[in-house]
Amino acid sequence: MEDWALIRQLHRSEGLSQAAIARQLGLSRNTVAKAVRSDAPPRYERQRPPSSGWAQIEPAVRELLSRFPTMPSTVIAERVGWCGGRSWFAENVARIRPEYAPADPCDRLVHRPGEQVQCDLWFPGQLVPDQAGVLRSFPVLVMVAAYSRFIAAAMLPSRVTGDLLAGMWLVLGSQIGAVPRTLLWDNESGIGQRRRLATGVAGFCGTLGTRMIQARPYDPETKGVVERANGYLETSFLPGRTFTCAADFNAQIQHRLTGANTRVHRTTKKRPVEELLTDRQSMAPLPPIAPGTGTSVTTRLGRDYYVAIAGSAYSVNPEVIGRMITVTAILDRVVARCGDRVVAEHQRYWGLNGLTTDPDHVAVAKAQREHYNSRPPTSGGVQVQVADLGAYDRAFGTEEVA
Repeated sequence: MEDWALIRQLHRSEGLSQAAIARQLGLSRNTVAKAVRSDAPPRYERQRPPSSGWAQIEPAVRELLSRFPTMPSTVIAERVGWCGGRSWFAENVARIRPEYAPADPCDRLVHRPGEQVQCDLWFPGQLVPDQAGVLRSFPVLVMVAAYSRFIAAAMLPSRVTGDLLAGMWLVLGSQIGAVPRTLLWDNESGIGQRRRLATGVAGFCGTLGTRMIQARPYDPETKGVVERANGYLETSFLPGRTFTCAADFNAQIQHRLTGANTRVHRTTKKRPVEELLTDRQSMAPLPPIAPGTGTSVTTRLGRDYYVAIAGSAYSVNPEVIGRMITVTAILDRVVARCGDRVVAEHQRYWGLNGLTTDPDHVAVAKAQREHYNSRPPTSGGVQVQVADLGAYDRAFGTEEVA
């Protein structure tokens, strides 16, 4: 490239002959002559031999792609009778497929007041310690009102369905203050996959009077509002911070979002906290009855008066050993009920393999054990009938004569 430019400069600007340029630069006369004649810089282009295997089957491949643009390369290879390398064939198909694949245009989204709240999970990394002091990566539920761009967030103990529903109810009730017409999620397993909602999600939406929408795969523009909010938290909130627990994380992120929501948004040129009032006017009020959230397990309490839920074990009053109990884990508490009676209530353990014990339950178990060990022995005055085995001898005529 440099030689080509220098040759043309010497020939046109300084008027040197081709022979003089060849002597001055130490190049052959043919090289100088080609540079003078060409109007574009030299570029290496690999020439594909016309007799290659791909050249022979390319027309058949193109004919299939013209009718079926999304046909997998493995199927195309089978249809055209290709017996060579699979990866090399797939690379060539991928090279020409864009010529036949239909375009997927993206319309500009216009969000109306109260129409949608976009939801997503953000994972800040192993920065928050659990009750045992082990650093863990807890998910953060981020919800953004699409019209006002108001950002709300809360850290959750896990990404299971019960915790996601409890987190959405917490954020809607304490931060947004109303219910939008739609909630937008991606294909999060705790919400639903393959166009089927997870168990409990439909009931949650029915209680709130809203609709759950899941974005199509490979369509990031659908929930770009919340994706940009995740990027903002990653770059403007997280760096340089330390956290003592999940409650400390939630307190710090709420303080940060309070300031962020009062600033003028770059796109809307308005303050999200002020536009949220317009959003709320078009949203539905919060229902008078809280929707069902959390993770519930119904089981029979065994002699080991502990029940496992949400990855940890919690003690239950031993008085209900052998009876059916229902254990519910919400964001901050674990409650066990036997009928209408509360038989256990603990602070939830954020993490895995935790063991939470109530001293009162241990005391009850000790009293029951002492009572069991001090019970009186079985009475020996019970008359037990002894079978007369001689009846068999008399029946078969084998009785001994005295």
